Amino acid sequence: MGYQNLSFPADTLFLVTGGAGFIGSNLCEAILRLGCRVRCLDDLSSGKQANVDLFSGNPAYGFVRGDVKDFETCVRACDGVDYVLHQAAWGSVPRSLEIPLFYCANNVSGTLNMLEAARRSGVKRFVYASSSSVYGDARTLPQKEGAEGNPLSPYAVTKCENEDWARQYTLHYGLETVGLRYFNVFGRRQDPEGAYAAVIPKFIRQLLRGERPTINGDGLQSRDFTYVENVVEANLKACLAGKDAAGQACNIAYGESKLLLDVYHAIADALGVNLEPVFGPPRPGDIRHSNADISRAKELLGYDPDWSFERGIRAAISWYRENLR
Repeated sequence: MGYQNLSFPADTLFLVTGGAGFIGSNLCEAILRLGCRVRCLDDLSSGKQANVDLFSGNPAYGFVRGDVKDFETCVRACDGVDYVLHQAAWGSVPRSLEIPLFYCANNVSGTLNMLEAARRSGVKRFVYASSSSVYGDARTLPQKEGAEGNPLSPYAVTKCENEDWARQYTLHYGLETVGLRYFNVFGRRQDPEGAYAAVIPKFIRQLLRGERPTINGDGLQSRDFTYVENVVEANLKACLAGKDAAGQACNIAYGESKLLLDVYHAIADALGVNLEPVFGPPRPGDIRHSNADISRAKELLGYDPDWSFERGIRAAISWYRENLR
């Protein structure tokens, strides 16, 4: 269970794109703990320098400020790299509806640039962040690879396209790619600020301030909330998985669905706060229910998540208590 016992040669170099972001910075931290080297590529448009400042004195850590939309930057960043963990993308379904051209340029063209740069550099494996949004309007639960519906937002379209491009690079160019369909990841360093912030850090921050959070919709929508340590495990195990994983995309979650309203009350109870939420209009483009079948990830990657929602929310609340100002 977990990833702490994984073994990579000591001189292994990882490139984490979007490494100053929420998930990316957790990946950088885990790689350094394993005794490997890591290079972070980030333009700091959504990532934060503060997320990676704690690594700045480590000789095994390097930072490249650059944009995945610039191909030459991608080529330089991939030089000498063994594994790419590609996290650089803009999230948020509602924001993608407002600026679809940017999402295409950043999420699709940026990923294509990285795929080509990784191919040219002889990278051993290219592991990339996909999303549960690819299931769109599919009604079958739990969601299983091969039973996708129609994407419901520009963001979802970008993730579908990335999976298609990655398969092409495995099929035609010999670059081993593995896609990880993240389901509602939460945990330390996730940004609680802004109109597009994820619900868990937003709920925690507002409740700590004595404010009543807003739930979009009736609160009866469900999500497979996944603590970030499970996602770190999946990325690192995807690097070492057998060749039958190449060209595949796998669900990465805990495999347990929670109603949003229940999540809200679990957080409020853990904080000792007695405040009822405000209910707002549903967000356009949102999936109503998500619940992952993680059997493919278990089979192909050896993925075995041990961070339940309950364990993860306790850890997240503890981190936000210590770090929110």
